[in-house]
Amino acid sequence: MTEPAGRSAGSPRVVVEADGGSRGNPGPAGYGAVVFDADRDRVLAERSEDIGIATNNVAEYNGLIAGLTAAADVGARVVDVRMDSKLVVEQMSGRWKVKHPDMIPLARRARELAEGFDDVSYTWIPRAQNAHADRLANEAMDGAAGEPADIPEVAPVPAAAAVVAEKTPDAPGWTGAIGKPTRLLLLRHGQTALSVERRYSGRGNPDLTDVGRAQAAAAAARLGARGGIAAVVSSPLGRARQTAQAAADALGLEVVVHEGLTETDFGAWEGMTFREAGERDPDLHRRWLGDTSVPPPGGESFDEVRRRVESVRADLTRDFPGRNVLVVSHVTPIKTLLQLALEVGPSILYRLHLDLASLSIAEFYPDGGASVRLVNDTSHL
Repeated sequence: MTEPAGRSAGSPRVVVEADGGSRGNPGPAGYGAVVFDADRDRVLAERSEDIGIATNNVAEYNGLIAGLTAAADVGARVVDVRMDSKLVVEQMSGRWKVKHPDMIPLARRARELAEGFDDVSYTWIPRAQNAHADRLANEAMDGAAGEPADIPEVAPVPAAAAVVAEKTPDAPGWTGAIGKPTRLLLLRHGQTALSVERRYSGRGNPDLTDVGRAQAAAAAARLGARGGIAAVVSSPLGRARQTAQAAADALGLEVVVHEGLTETDFGAWEGMTFREAGERDPDLHRRWLGDTSVPPPGGESFDEVRRRVESVRADLTRDFPGRNVLVVSHVTPIKTLLQLALEVGPSILYRLHLDLASLSIAEFYPDGGASVRLVNDTSHL
């Protein structure tokens, strides 16, 4: 992604050109979006990403969503959208109904973004007039198909997400990692009664609440629309398996259980609040909060969790090389996978917040490199 000078000053009126494509329809797919100033003299932002296996229409809608997100990032208030997709232009203009189930959540997301501007207009243009976005989309598809791409890109940034770093597959990035990575889409389970009361919830097995089931359904709709996921791998605990099953149903896949993805064993603190555990074992609880080698009474230390999560990473990168894998788990295993990708110290376990049913993305490359694309994205909720 490029962010030329002038971004901080804001651009009240911009032109967004977006495109998407699929080599096979469905096949390896990607999108591109570019934000120009009102006179199309300056490029204010570019976005592109491969989205795995998807249709042309799914890719085109993702391009529109990326373009609108980028327009908001540069401070636009009025947006002129120009696309060579007749379907997207007519549906977003309200002249055609959105009927296909894959398009409904994408159109809804695009409309939500559009509501954040003073005015958004949609104009169909011939493909020849959409060359900039088309080039970005093709570069993204090169990455999706396993072909070399020219430049590193950064994914669209949802309002609730933090993007740390991203590379187009098969292209050397800032870290020099090469090859097509195994991309882990890390989904935390939905709400349970213990999470409502903010109690330690490790090896206990509470079911999802009604809110938790709705969160799982929302995540499933997003992932089902995205597609391109080779497998759904879940913690053995019920709350994670319920969340994983919703996504698997949307993707037409089976849930694979991996014992290593289970939550930390909090031992005697299971079901207690933070205060209750601190009052029961004040010295131990205080040491546990600062030392990852210290376990709860009868439980498991964060160092022990890391060792089994390292085995999970090894299994997934071996079994799904260069593929997208949905991993449904809990706070500690997800934080640990992000920690492994970032190669940072244990403080991330105490400082990083992950919401219920949030999505994060970590990539692990065959040469040992890694990157983090997304952290704590809840835009689907």
